[in-house]
Amino acid sequence: MLTFGIEEEFVLLDRATLVPVPIAADIQRGLATFGFGPDIVHSEFLRCQVEYCSPVLMQFDEAAQALWDFRSVLAACAEEYGAVVAGVGTSFMNPVRPMVTENSRYREIAECIGLLASEHYINGLHIHVGVPSREAGIVSLNFLRRWLPTVLAMSANSPYWCGQDTWFSSWRAIQYRRWSTAGCPPEFVDATDYDQRIQALIGMGITPDEGSISWSARLSARHPTVEVRVADAQLNPSTTLLLALLIRAIVLTSMAHPGTVKPGQDPELLDAALWHAARYGLSAQLVHPLHHSLMPASEAVQSLLDTMQQALEVSGDLAIVTALTEQLLLVGTGADRQRLAFNTAGQKGLASFLAKAVRSESSAHLPVTGHLGPNDPRPMESDSLS
Repeated sequence: MLTFGIEEEFVLLDRATLVPVPIAADIQRGLATFGFGPDIVHSEFLRCQVEYCSPVLMQFDEAAQALWDFRSVLAACAEEYGAVVAGVGTSFMNPVRPMVTENSRYREIAECIGLLASEHYINGLHIHVGVPSREAGIVSLNFLRRWLPTVLAMSANSPYWCGQDTWFSSWRAIQYRRWSTAGCPPEFVDATDYDQRIQALIGMGITPDEGSISWSARLSARHPTVEVRVADAQLNPSTTLLLALLIRAIVLTSMAHPGTVKPGQDPELLDAALWHAARYGLSAQLVHPLHHSLMPASEAVQSLLDTMQQALEVSGDLAIVTALTEQLLLVGTGADRQRLAFNTAGQKGLASFLAKAVRSESSAHLPVTGHLGPNDPRPMESDSLS
């Protein structure tokens, strides 16, 4: 069974204005008193962000417990400062000036990107899946490409920017397109080809090191994993868990018959499909990942489930993934739910909704699949921006 790890980014907001507040260092000190030290909770590019790096995981129920435990403590720490902690791809409002974390790497990036530093208020969900070798990782990376737009649509959770509705479901994905490496990764011949092309990018644009490669999926610079970075940060743990299990199933499917993995779509189609997914989420049509034509979003999602069914059965995740997918299609994406909260009760209603959503489901209320599997207590280590 393939292991997986979860990196969740959260933004800290003023409860009244929903403007990000630079209290991450204070929150991290509070988290450390509950056992969530710097090996588990990391600083991010901005002083209003914190990132949780999970242990190396095997099973749904241990992942659910880990996410709930952290989110509940994080929310309590934020409440002590009168702040709301939100799992959103973009915050509702942005401050006038950037809040870059005092870190030499982040300062270097901020100097490189100029005005973009004041607009990088974005938060992501990164899923790592363990692979036995870099060659296997390249097979998985090539296979993943066609499924990234569907995963983005399912994760879409950033409709607002500077207090306005963007009309996009994932404005974070659009913001990220301005970076020098972003969007769908190219296809690679093998691991050597990957390494050579990565090294050629170092020093260009916003790429001071391998960890700043910002494709929607890549090989991790630190771990023997494929890292999928296409998703927005998530409101509640159930969608995070759904995406993690689906991404593991995609990687497992690619490894089951590596010689039969078909070439991915043309890059212009994938790029357009990612933009389309960012615009509409699950609220309209999506580009079908196999037929390359527009069809109802539910059909594209069903194609993902059908293709990964055998892998989900092997991992024991088919029932829970099916249930969580049906729930997502019923209640809508995070973007849909944020809009509903705002349209119902305005900014105050959105603030209340975000405060409740971050820990809206205890692990006891999430369906579980059986006994805990072996758990490697080492946390994932992040080297990435949102």
